Amino acid sequence: MTTSALHSLDIRLLRYFAVVAEENNMSRAAQRLFMSQPPLSRHIRQLEERLGLTLFVRHTKGLTLTDEGLRVLEIVRPLLAQQEQTYAALGRLAQNGASSLRLGLTTAFELGVFTALEQHLVERVEVLNIVRHGSPELIRLIRRGKLDAALVALPLETSGLSVVPLPLHEPLIAALPAHWPEAEAASLALSELNARPLFWFKCERNPAFFDYTRDIFRRAGYAPTCIEEPLEHDILLARIARGDGLSLFPASFSAIQRQGVVFRPLRDETLSVSLGLAMPAENEGRLGWLAESFKPTRA
Repeated sequence: MTTSALHSLDIRLLRYFAVVAEENNMSRAAQRLFMSQPPLSRHIRQLEERLGLTLFVRHTKGLTLTDEGLRVLEIVRPLLAQQEQTYAALGRLAQNGASSLRLGLTTAFELGVFTALEQHLVERVEVLNIVRHGSPELIRLIRRGKLDAALVALPLETSGLSVVPLPLHEPLIAALPAHWPEAEAASLALSELNARPLFWFKCERNPAFFDYTRDIFRRAGYAPTCIEEPLEHDILLARIARGDGLSLFPASFSAIQRQGVVFRPLRDETLSVSLGLAMPAENEGRLGWLAESFKPTRA
């Protein structure tokens, strides 16, 4: 590969490579990067093809860097460190030179509910940086000083932070394959789905919400066989459409039209998720107006 051709190399491929090299495991690296494993594997193969090098030896226990991979890692680490320093410096400059806001939006709600807020922020804030992640990751970013505030799904472990409840509460509804007999019912009880596999998250991803749902499942007589849910909603919905299992979503996701997937309300004790504005306590005075600005966009 020529030096001129390398100028078009996406630096994200190098960062993906560095994370995989640190983990020596594609699955753990995908979790760190908040993406699913198949696209990460494709990115690594793409990088190998662009460089004309074999970066990893694949085996049953994971991955091992080749000698060429070690040399590439030594070369790219200073570049990646410089990128982080550059972004941090630009961020400080933006904060000092203009009204700025680094805001996280949870992916637990269908993103259309934030449309009105985003439009309002574009008009009010000079430098706006919005990131979208799961709620636990948004809390970690706040604690690391990477975000000023975040709209997160509750219940959630938020110790040490200020949390303002917002006027959005949604029941969870069942998303299931359209070809299942249960899809013909207008509504469902959780216990009627006991024989069906449930896509669900591991406790360590969100202990507070896991415990909340587990208690309601127990009272409803619901003890499903759980399979780990994909991190990306489009992959999860594709697997539901295929008939691999069902999942539970906040009701706003019913606005998504996905062939092969139907959404049905639940008749059990209300299983719901709420929205809250989380921020460091020292930001309350500066960012309290965010809570007043939020009005959910309804489909």
